[in-house]
Amino acid sequence: ILQVIAKLGRAVGAAGLVGGQVVDLESEGKSDISLKTLNYIQKHKTGAFLEISVLSGGNLAGATQENLERLSTYAQNIGLAFQIIDDILDITATQERLGKSIGKDQQAKKVTYPSLWGIKKSQELAEELVAEACSKLEIFGVKAQPLLALAYFIISRDH
Repeated sequence: ILQVIAKLGRAVGAAGLVGGQVVDLESEGKSDISLKTLNYIQKHKTGAFLEISVLSGGNLAGATQENLERLSTYAQNIGLAFQIIDDILDITATQERLGKSIGKDQQAKKVTYPSLWGIKKSQELAEELVAEACSKLEIFGVKAQPLLALAYFIISRDH
């Protein structure tokens, strides 16, 4: 349990969520943000939360290092897919359907995956990420069903 608590602290601290948020805020209004920076922001915000959530379960269940690596790849991939879909929905969804203000990224002049690649290519990448994530779980059989359901929800959500 102490190992999980320590990892949670890192995930939300300067090396995780806080660090990602700092870079995110520094990047607002800048049009020359690189893909590397955008990936850093995502990995340290949405990605960090999903990864610690998934790995905590694995650690507490006594997963092997190999299986923890599989879970880590799964979580990183669905984290990035989640952010890509979130960016797409910020452009394509209605405020009523999404349940929050839309177009905030464009108003803040934030670089997003759709602004770099377009909506179609971004959607395709999100689908590829989810497929790769799910392939990492094949070894777990039916035990992976909740994680598979989460991945497919992320890719198909409209809110």
